Parts: sequence; structure tokens; C-alpha cells
Amino acid sequence: MQRKPNVLILMVDQLAGTLFPDGPADFLHTPNLRALAARSARFANTYTASPLCAPGRASFMSGQLPRRTRVYDNAAEFASDVPTFAHHLRLAGYQTTLSGKMHFVGPDQLHGFEERLTTDVYPADFGWTPDYRKPGERIDWWYHNMGSVTGAGVGEISNQLEYDDEVAYEAIRKVYDLGRRGDDRPWLLTVSFTHPHDPYVARKKFWDLYEDCAHLDPVVPAFAYDDQDAHSKRIFDANDWRNFEITAEDIRNSRRAYFANISYLDDKIGQILEALEGTDQAEDTIILFVSDHGDMLGERGLWFKMSFYEGSSRVPLMVAAPGLPAGRIETPASTLDVAPTLADLVGIDLGEVTPWTDGESLVPVANGAERGPVRIEYAAEASIAPLVALREGRFKFIHCEIDPPLLYDLEADPHELTNLAADPAYAETLATFTRKADVLWDMASYDAEVRESQARRHVVYSALRNGAYYPWDFQPLKKASERYMRNHMDLNVLEASQRWPRGD
Repeated sequence: MQRKPNVLILMVDQLAGTLFPDGPADFLHTPNLRALAARSARFANTYTASPLCAPGRASFMSGQLPRRTRVYDNAAEFASDVPTFAHHLRLAGYQTTLSGKMHFVGPDQLHGFEERLTTDVYPADFGWTPDYRKPGERIDWWYHNMGSVTGAGVGEISNQLEYDDEVAYEAIRKVYDLGRRGDDRPWLLTVSFTHPHDPYVARKKFWDLYEDCAHLDPVVPAFAYDDQDAHSKRIFDANDWRNFEITAEDIRNSRRAYFANISYLDDKIGQILEALEGTDQAEDTIILFVSDHGDMLGERGLWFKMSFYEGSSRVPLMVAAPGLPAGRIETPASTLDVAPTLADLVGIDLGEVTPWTDGESLVPVANGAERGPVRIEYAAEASIAPLVALREGRFKFIHCEIDPPLLYDLEADPHELTNLAADPAYAETLATFTRKADVLWDMASYDAEVRESQARRHVVYSALRNGAYYPWDFQPLKKASERYMRNHMDLNVLEASQRWPRGD
């Protein structure tokens, strides 16, 4: 029986899909990602299931929307009974490994991965739970603020750089270990970096690449606060914008560091791919590149994520695999599609869980088929009621029970400057999207579920921090007695087995 292909997932954090219209934008210094793009199916209009880390990632792994996973925000537990692509591939005989961030909240820190090489960069408990009972509340100790923008610049080391250095190191070691062929199972390796997520701090060698960059100013300058839509105003307030004076230099420095960190990631990814090539595994490995959500990068005056606008909700998605023709695909897609796509590519039947899967395989889409509307949900900080969105054809529709609707024609208006919801010429289009949203979402029930979840978690978190505290954060296991040379090993066997290619 033919061995199934290996799977390498390269995930980054907060990388705007607007910078990957067809692989990396021309001005980005990304030779490794550019080479990967040339042999990949490039889904140019891919959207996160939710523009925030934990809900976006739980949906990416499970193929289920946040309302179904109940991972509404960055402190909502990802239940152990939700199957992920790691479960599916492991059940099919794959060795499954994670190096890096996945922002799992709760005591289960594996979710189908057999092995995890690093701890996470963010906490695993309920401490970051929003509270819809306190609309407009700003929680200083964990909410974003504009200090990431005013403090942007060069740094040789940071919390995030230290983390991603470790993620890459462990991933490269794992690729070499897999290349030794000590385990004959096919493998899934997910490598998940925290860059280019803010703070916008970059090493000088990458910062210097963008000294003369022509893209350091946003395409759409900041709007006045009063001219923003209702949800954007809430994002501004949540980010504490009134207590910071953002200069043109701050904006340019932030964007420059962000671009520099994309180049930093490209360098790390190149090292991983070099190890894959060097161990003769590249030909047998599907490679998927994706982000969890984007970053507004100062467009409209907005930063970070939490928004359905393109910079925040659109992400890069590239897949290099047999059965997927290389080239640009315009049909809108979702990170929800990753799990069913991987199952399709490696020949796994998801029949038992298909009724609970919100994504679709992109293999038919890459070969010319259409797919249904892309759905997005958001119910976390900066919201006071759930928001939902649909992307279908040329339009994006955004709905919240407490806000006026938003409707954009992304072909005619790619920067989403003209809300068509009040335009009589688009009344029928608006009505069609409204009907679809009414069928797909019971907004009153959705709101009640989020509030119930938040209230329960506030009680549990407070109780568990009262007295002895046992954290859920993942602790990587390092068995020193099984590394390098130890006296229960035969040195000759060890040296021969750890080398690739084998010696004479």
C-alpha cells in the first residue's frame, strides 16, 4: 500500500492577507515564501473564521465556527471532544507534532497532537475573559493598547523573538529527527510562529531591508473617530487610543517593523524547508502556509485585529500538494476549509463528523468548482454583542444586532470605503444577505450563549486563583536520558542511526 504523504503546516500570527494578493507582495523580502508560492495553489481571498487568536485557531484546527466550538474569545476553553485535523490524521496513522503557538485554553493542551515541542506564548487559563455585562470596560492588564505602535522599532531580542527562535529551533530538530526514518509512519508537523504579531519590534538585519520601502504609509489614512462605524469605535476605545499620541513616524516604524518580521519569518521558514530538502523528505510532503488572522496596520486608523475589514479578517493561504494546481484562485475561501482540505489530500473520510464541519475541501475549488458563502464570527473584546459576516462573490456583508448593517462591493471598492447598505440600488442585495444571515445565525441565542460562557468562566477563574494554583500551561518534556549518547545505548548503533544519509 502506498504511504500517505507527510504534512507540514507553517502557521504565522496576525499576517494580513492583503499583503499576499498572489503570494508575497512584490516589495516584501521573502525569497523562501516566494518560492513556495510559485508551486502552490494560492487562495487570494481567504478569511479567518474569527479575527482573534484563540477562536480563529480553534476553528482552523476543527473546521468549525466559534459558535460551534464555543471558543468565543482568547480565554474560552477548547473542549477535548472537538475533533481537529490532528485527531483525524492521527487516527489515520500519522505521527502528529506541534512546535509553537496554538493558544489552546483549558487543561487539554494537545488536541490530537501526539507531541508538543514548546510551551505556548500565551496563557491557557480563563484570565482574559471579556464581560458583556460591562459594556465599554477596558481591562488594562491584558487588552491591546497603542503602546505597540508608539514603541515600534529595532530590538535584538524580545519576548516574541525569543519564542519564535525556539519554535524554529525545535521544528528544525524535529524535521531532522523525522528524516532519520526511525518511525515509518507518515507525519504531520505544525510549526506555528507568533510573528508578525505586535509588538512591532524587529532585529536590525531585517529592519534594514525596508529603509527605502515605499509602503510605510497606510493606503487609507486615519478617519476621524466620529466617522468610524460603530464596531470600529469600540475597537478604538478598547485600544485606549485617547491616551496615546500617534505620529506619522510611529506609523511608519510600526509598519516597517511588521514587514521586517515577515522577512524574519521567511528566514526561519527557509531553514525548516532546507532541513526538509536535506533529509530527502520534500517530495513526499504537502506544505500549507496560513495565518490565524490579519492586522489593520493603521489603515483607517485601525490597528491589530478584531475587525471584519480586509486587513484584519483576510489571511494568506497557500498549499503545495499533488492534486492542487499551482496558481491563483479567486474564489473566497476560509481557514475553516483547512481541515477538510487536508483530509481530502491525504485520503481521509470525514463522513462521521461532516455534519458538524463548517468548512469545505478546497481541492474542488482549486480545480474550478465554486463554494458556498464564507462565514466569519466575532464575540470577544471590543464587542458587546456578537458580530457575523458573509463573504460571497464580490460582496461582504456585516451584521450585528446593535449596529447598522455594512455592505461592501470588494471588486469596485477594495478598501471598503463606501457602505452600500443604505443605497437603494443595493436594497435587494442587502435583503438577500440579511435573509441568509437569518438562516445561518440565531443572534439572540448566540448572544445568550456568549454571556453564559463568560459568566461561568469568571466564577471558575476567580475560584481557581484563590489558594493553591495549578496552571494548565503546557510543560514540554525533555528526556535527557534519551538524548545524544547514554550508557544504555550502543554507540555504534546510535551514531549510524542518527546520521542521514547513512554512512558506508
